[in-house]
Amino acid sequence: MPEQILLTLALVFGFYMAWNIGANDVANAFGTSIGSGAITYKQALVLAAIFEFSAAFLVGGQVTDTIKGNIVHPSVFQEGPHFFAIGMLAALLAASIWLNIATYLGQPVSTTHAIIGAVIGFGIVSSHGLDAIQWHKMGRISASWFLSPLLGGVLASALYFAVRKLVLRHATPARRAAQSLPFAWGGVVFVMSFSILDGLLPRTMGPDASHLRIWNIAISLVAATLMGLFSKRRARKYVPSMNADLDSQYKQVEARFGRLQVLTACFMAFAHGSNDVANAIGPIAAVLQAIRGTLETTTVVPAWVLAFGGFGIVVGLATYGYKVMAAIGSKITEVTPIRGFCAEFATATTVLASSLLGLPISTTFVLVGAVMGIGMARGFGAIDLGVVKRIFLSWIITIPCSAALGALLFGILRHFLT
Repeated sequence: MPEQILLTLALVFGFYMAWNIGANDVANAFGTSIGSGAITYKQALVLAAIFEFSAAFLVGGQVTDTIKGNIVHPSVFQEGPHFFAIGMLAALLAASIWLNIATYLGQPVSTTHAIIGAVIGFGIVSSHGLDAIQWHKMGRISASWFLSPLLGGVLASALYFAVRKLVLRHATPARRAAQSLPFAWGGVVFVMSFSILDGLLPRTMGPDASHLRIWNIAISLVAATLMGLFSKRRARKYVPSMNADLDSQYKQVEARFGRLQVLTACFMAFAHGSNDVANAIGPIAAVLQAIRGTLETTTVVPAWVLAFGGFGIVVGLATYGYKVMAAIGSKITEVTPIRGFCAEFATATTVLASSLLGLPISTTFVLVGAVMGIGMARGFGAIDLGVVKRIFLSWIITIPCSAALGALLFGILRHFLT
């Protein structure tokens, strides 16, 4: 039956999309940690699998946007749910193919922009043409291409300047690190706690849970304070004598920042799994909805679909994620644990602030901008401009290329499935 064919294709294309998300996007979380030597690829794989899958399954889009970002007017689907399902299949396959190409070339791109571009593609070739697209929303997305790397780069470079001045250039850097790191641990825990709770509460208590944000802030502050006190107590055991040579102190400082960097990477993996899995499972849920003969812009996602998406992400990371991890972790600029921590913490903070302001933003764009900011803080000679140019080019062409693929595949699938 046609419904069975649609469902089978949705699962195949959805798994392919989740696989590509794992191969390309998960590098955002652990690329700098691997590049700095704070963690090995195998260790990153285990941690990413735990945090990505648990986030995708537990808080990953219980209510998912089926028309990604509402970029396309719902009226383009007036031909019926079957037409809508074919469009979602085309969007899934188009975005997946583009991500696969980008990953093969080792280029970090935005999976959100890829799926948006694919939806635009089949929206344009619908009966409404260019009028099907809400171009004012596309303007906000285009602005994020410039704003998100800039914000991430400015914050990361500011953090790196502060660490370099307050810690690395101090007469006894290890002792100063012991005094400063409790504040860093507290800051990371605050951002982690606030982000997770801010995403979890609306999904568990409904959209009206926004009034609980004050409690979220209070809980996050308590968690940050406790972590800071715990870190301060442990720090007393690791301060070397004042007579230790500087090289030994620098190594100890880097090692301690490396542990902090791993925690930040785990948080980014959790945040990524909870949000970006919707790029794969949203269209699957939309096809399930269309098979039932209904058409809504949002839908409740079954638990098995969440698990399916999380599993696909983990498989993608395990089998092909090393290419983009290498690009982010070592090819843009040399990354140490301190630089990696500054880049990841800047990324997490920027994404959190943008989410609170309702700005469309790409984690990939922010992290690449943050790594570049670290490189520029050390001088332009520390950045491989050739790699940066290729990354920027891949960003610019993602939406038009995925849109063209979406339009082409929609025409092909509509011919065979109608």
